[in-house]
Amino acid sequence: MKFEEPIELITPTAPFQSTADTRPRMPEPLPVKLVTIDHAHLPAAAGREVALDEFYVNLLGFERIITPETLAYHAENFDLFFDILEPPLERDTLRALGIEVLSLADAQRKLIESQIEHIRQQGLLPGHDSILLQDPAGNWLALTESRLI
Repeated sequence: MKFEEPIELITPTAPFQSTADTRPRMPEPLPVKLVTIDHAHLPAAAGREVALDEFYVNLLGFERIITPETLAYHAENFDLFFDILEPPLERDTLRALGIEVLSLADAQRKLIESQIEHIRQQGLLPGHDSILLQDPAGNWLALTESRLI
């Protein structure tokens, strides 16, 4: 096997001038993903819209979808729609909606600062931790940490 000489940079003959990039800017990906196979629908009592905005947009990092007929939030992969109903609400299931966040530790810190009750669960395998909590409408959520490949 023959070794080549190391690559050296050529000294530039003229000063470098950068130009403005005119390509349209892609928006950054959102920090949350829904763990579903399609858009999710959850019930919410009328009058909880402001608390839901504070929770999903400011705390978890969803993007609010402006629609006149429904309350909706956009995650990186799917949308979360709320069916606004008059109380008392009837729930078909108590299954938690899965939400992936970038950092479970940061999410827990925000929950503690906001004084929101939650439960930290350790999974059967190392690194499979989750946080269980209820949103302001009383829906169960399971926060997990997304794993980058």
